[in-house]
Amino acid sequence: MIPIVRTSPYRPILAAVFAAISVLMIISITGCSKDDSNDKAVKADGIQEITLMTHDSFSASTDVIQAFEQANHAKIIFLKSGDAGEALNKAILSKNNPIADIFYGVDNTFLTRALSENIFVAHDSPLLDRLPESLRLDPENRLIPVDFGDVCINFDIAWFKQRNLDPPVCLEDLLAPRFKDLVVVENPATSSPGLAFLLATVARFGQTGYLDFWKGMKQNQVMITSGWKEAYWGQFTAASKGTRPVVVSYASSPAAEVYYAKNPMDKAPTGVMVDNGAAFRQVEFAGILKGTKKLELAGKLMDFLVSKTFQEDIPLQMFVFPANKEAVLPDVFKKHAVITDQPARLDYDIISKNRESWIINWTELML
Repeated sequence: MIPIVRTSPYRPILAAVFAAISVLMIISITGCSKDDSNDKAVKADGIQEITLMTHDSFSASTDVIQAFEQANHAKIIFLKSGDAGEALNKAILSKNNPIADIFYGVDNTFLTRALSENIFVAHDSPLLDRLPESLRLDPENRLIPVDFGDVCINFDIAWFKQRNLDPPVCLEDLLAPRFKDLVVVENPATSSPGLAFLLATVARFGQTGYLDFWKGMKQNQVMITSGWKEAYWGQFTAASKGTRPVVVSYASSPAAEVYYAKNPMDKAPTGVMVDNGAAFRQVEFAGILKGTKKLELAGKLMDFLVSKTFQEDIPLQMFVFPANKEAVLPDVFKKHAVITDQPARLDYDIISKNRESWIINWTELML
């Protein structure tokens, strides 16, 4: 996540200018490298390079990546490009001279925008039948689902137990006086989980009521950070020396707390609030970028991204769920990660038409 705090209405304009300049610099630099060293490397050893553009949170095991590279006599070049929204902006701005072959990390909050820009090539992977229909949101398969997770409220179980207080069970609870000064959320303009949580409130309270919920949150002194890292590792009492026992994160975050605990634990130290439409399901997609000169290899890499080999690596690398329904989850996920059967629901066309206005309205009210 990019630690940008927007305190001025001029910041978004400046950020857009700097982003455009950055993209032009990347295009220039990448263009030079393709003309000399990379091509020489291909000629020297026959290894073909392919560039995978991702958000900064992408992670995969070295041996898993090597499995693809060795099987295809290829080398994957990773191009981490900021958070999900920033990375997509770079892919769109560079569409006439693409700086990568595949993009990984379009989520369902930006799905319609990504498709409307016409920057992806359809790919009918032979593994499509392994992916649930509920996650396959592009019928033309220009974007294929690779993982998903539920964004929701997490809370510090010990903090509430020590004070003999009940944790929240629904979004309305957060407006109660007893939750004053206890909650930290991410800015939806600079954070994908922050945006997902904003959408959960729109789904819960409606387009005419969600700002009333946020007015109540402001009155309750909700803390706002630019990204997930600043909220969870900087302010959440269960994961830092912060003062906020309630944070927006993922329903799979308790599994990460157990997995990374210094001492073995049977129960996660954090709980999640997912019922009554309190969680928004974030689905991530990958797609082949138009203009790639390595279409065949790109297709093989797309198939690899939804194969069991890669998919079973996802949970402990990025702590979200694999899209391939045949992928086996690690035990820590089976025991401590949560999938809600009552996710917040919003039509994707409605999200596309209103996303920017919802963010602007939220920004004007909250910052």
